[in-house]
Amino acid sequence: MHDAVLSGRQPPAQPRDVVGRSWSRLQADGVSPDRCENVVLADYAEVEARRTRTALRSVRPELRNTLTQVAEDANFIVVIADADGVVLWREGSRGVRKAADALGFMEGARWSEGSVGTNSIGTALVEDAPVQLFSAEHYARSHRGWSCTGSPVHDPRSGEVLGVVDISGSAMSVHPTTVALVQTAVRLAEATLWQEHAINLEKLRGHAAPVLGATAGPALVVDRHGWVADARGLAVPDRLAPPCLGEPLLVPGLGLCVPEPLGDGWLLRRGGRPSTIGVELDLGEDPRVTVRGDTSWTRALSPRHAQILRVLTETSSAGIDAPSLSVALFGDRDHVAAVRAEISRLRKSLGPVLSAHPYRFADGVDVHIVGRGEFRNPGV
Repeated sequence: MHDAVLSGRQPPAQPRDVVGRSWSRLQADGVSPDRCENVVLADYAEVEARRTRTALRSVRPELRNTLTQVAEDANFIVVIADADGVVLWREGSRGVRKAADALGFMEGARWSEGSVGTNSIGTALVEDAPVQLFSAEHYARSHRGWSCTGSPVHDPRSGEVLGVVDISGSAMSVHPTTVALVQTAVRLAEATLWQEHAINLEKLRGHAAPVLGATAGPALVVDRHGWVADARGLAVPDRLAPPCLGEPLLVPGLGLCVPEPLGDGWLLRRGGRPSTIGVELDLGEDPRVTVRGDTSWTRALSPRHAQILRVLTETSSAGIDAPSLSVALFGDRDHVAAVRAEISRLRKSLGPVLSAHPYRFADGVDVHIVGRGEFRNPGV
């Protein structure tokens, strides 16, 4: 099946959807199954730097307790990779680790889909979903003796993908129930991250109490992800858009605020008169958006970003989640990762105009559309 699909011949059976999508991406990028065997290996200093930066370091003990002994008993290895697919830690069966070394599947290896082909780490990152692969479903011919199961780990505070937890072994060693095992470990790790988040919010709340008590008028304190630690004089949602130094943030009930650093978070209070934001969305031949508040500015929009904003204007105030937006943009739910990437770029460009979880225009933003009839859909 593998060779038939890649050569354009009719295969005896079609690959599973997740495998077919991965192979199609790699073929479209001109990646050959043989080139996938040239593994990019980071040096020790880079691996250590990545370990220090990642939030996965705090949940590694949880993952080890859940998976490592099982891995050793069942003759496979447990791998933790970061959001770039770089292997940070690897434990488990000595024999399997030795076999993995022969592939270059070791700490520091970049196991992204674009680097080594279809695999449960890189493909799970692209799909943003658990992936299990058996034998010849791998793109690289040298990986056909392996089976692997990977699941993304998300930061519950921001929703971003932190990396992937993977179990790998010989083609005969990984059972379909391994998916449930890995997902259980990931859920426990994410629960631990959420507990850490609650503890940090409580610390920030205590640190901010004297400042809020001495502040005249309504104010609130949020952490660096936008989660509200405490608020005085106004009702706010649990989370706002993450503040950035020097960039105004629209706060319901306050208007535009300039974030002030406070401990490990931000103090938000009214700096002047209450402000509202008006958005003029031009969906004509040259899409652009104009934002008017205390100041006004205009940004050109790519056809895709214009299409996203049009969908958001047609969505209720409750917003729209990534899978539903994928359907609206592409006609299916298979482009969630692409949707999240585009929304991230759009939010960086428009700042407080957009909110996430779910995606929508922020409260208090007044949107006016012009040129709707001339807008050109970018297509899939």
